[in-house]
Amino acid sequence: MTTPVYPMTRAQGCPFDPPPQLRELQDEAPLVKVRIFDTTAWLVTRYDDQRTLLADPRLSSDVNKPGYPNTVARAIPTGEDAGIGFILMDDPEHARLRRMVTAPFMIKRIEAMRPQVQAIVDGLVDDLLAGPKPVDLVEAFALPVPSLVICRLLGVPYDDHEFFQQNSRILIRTTASVEERTQARNNIGRYLNELMGEKLANPQDDLLSGLGERVKAGELTRRDAAGIGVLLLIAGHETTANMIALGTLALLEHPEQLAVLRETDDPKVVAGAVEELLRYLNITHNGRRRAVLEDIELHGQVIKVGEGVILPNDIANRDPSMFSDPDTLDVHRDARRHVAFGFGVHQCLGQPLARMELQVVYSTLYRRIPTLRRAVELDEIPFKHDGAVYGVYSLPVTW
Repeated sequence: MTTPVYPMTRAQGCPFDPPPQLRELQDEAPLVKVRIFDTTAWLVTRYDDQRTLLADPRLSSDVNKPGYPNTVARAIPTGEDAGIGFILMDDPEHARLRRMVTAPFMIKRIEAMRPQVQAIVDGLVDDLLAGPKPVDLVEAFALPVPSLVICRLLGVPYDDHEFFQQNSRILIRTTASVEERTQARNNIGRYLNELMGEKLANPQDDLLSGLGERVKAGELTRRDAAGIGVLLLIAGHETTANMIALGTLALLEHPEQLAVLRETDDPKVVAGAVEELLRYLNITHNGRRRAVLEDIELHGQVIKVGEGVILPNDIANRDPSMFSDPDTLDVHRDARRHVAFGFGVHQCLGQPLARMELQVVYSTLYRRIPTLRRAVELDEIPFKHDGAVYGVYSLPVTW
């Protein structure tokens, strides 16, 4: 058997589905070696296997460990003025740093923000309705919503959003060179380091100021505090922005599902639809990467210490053993056990915020603009096949 190359290519005309080769491997070879650039790693495609391994301490998230699958993550440099945050660390340091920013993302704190997010969404919809048509929903709505929210939470001036959006796009583009990523990473690192200096001098009621207090107490270096800021700033707007746009497009292609959201006023129905869209779309589509610290036996094979493992959530969330008829979008499905946010100690810190933002968007946009529709043909929409975060570069819509 020829070693498959990862990542695989999506089927022509099926922009919402995982690559067909992933489904074939899930059915026939759930644990298989794949080639990524000049090395190989184990690809794990079944839901149960991924959940088990994501909770296994014998796997490491440290990008510098031998065997870590050497693609985008390793090509992201540490930067001159900021660390890498905690996402590419292992416990106990990962847990120590993560705990410092857990409180602002607790469900009760996030729910208290819902009226502010609703006001942001309503204001942007007002602007859409008062402006010209057609309009690019990405630039006019999908990007501003999470950018405004994460800027308020962190204490980052929204006036600088074009700067950090431009640089974060380079960081997550798989076709960008190491030199381009280095420059973009250093740009954001210097920006957050300077902003951290301002928070140290004049603290306010925001997350970065809270990190500043940790710096003053000697619990955190300024560089590590800035690194956490970089991580939260990029993750806090890129992923949600892509879910807003891609989710809207998926619903427009499934009008009976869109009608459910447009016509309901039941928060539970909206919340369930958000979970199903997260399961169905899987915007992080280059797989979670791990290095093996001790030998692990799976499906009669041994994953050896020093090897790499890739766990693509897009195909795990389409595993028929977990989700019946998995390739069907069904907003009434109970999809809460999806792995769109990962699993185990590294599951997404910001998932309560993302869920709340998506609930507000999906319960507002289609109700207030009930005739929303694509302004171009589906094959004219540019999908992000070159990014670590999947979505669309633009989405022209009208009504």
